[in-house]
Amino acid sequence: MPSPPSVLILFAHPALEKSRVNAVLIEAVRGLPGVTFRDLYEEYPDFDIRVEQEQSLLLEHDIIVLQHPFYWYSSPAILKEYQDLVLQHGWAYGNGGEALTGKTVLQVITTGGRETAYQREGINRFTIRELLVPFEQTARLCGMDYLPPFVAHGSLAMTPEAALKHADDYRRVVEALRDDAVNRDPIREHDRINSEAAMAFVGVRVGG
Repeated sequence: MPSPPSVLILFAHPALEKSRVNAVLIEAVRGLPGVTFRDLYEEYPDFDIRVEQEQSLLLEHDIIVLQHPFYWYSSPAILKEYQDLVLQHGWAYGNGGEALTGKTVLQVITTGGRETAYQREGINRFTIRELLVPFEQTARLCGMDYLPPFVAHGSLAMTPEAALKHADDYRRVVEALRDDAVNRDPIREHDRINSEAAMAFVGVRVGG
């Protein structure tokens, strides 16, 4: 009998002590059975990433979660460094690079701006999905299944109640992915996995 999917959360925040929302989010998932939580800044304060160890962890897990604040339309620096060093040609992509084929990627981000800022008519001119295309293409190049992101907008002015609601939704999504209980096809039609419409398909066992 195959073992249930396992989840690896790669968390990147250079100043977690200043982040209310991310602190609440990680509290909801850290310690869940079948979930490995890895704080990259805590693990590598000097950016000296142990490539073979990180590759082994990727191989051991089925669901890869990239959690970070949305910095300048991208991620904090250590996550880019991680991608540059760990996702090696011939291992993650390119000729013979099939180590990650079939694994799932979920991006979990917080934004200071509200959702209205990430529209064509908003100050940022592009949607979140458009701005995250480099991450999506990286996953696809590695043969991975990139799901719509989990997005917590408006973190700067978010109320404690709203943060707890996001945390509860985050836990629900992680548990559903771990339990293979996400109906993926309908979710792909949505811009983010934690929209009200998409969450209706979280906790629905695939094929059931």
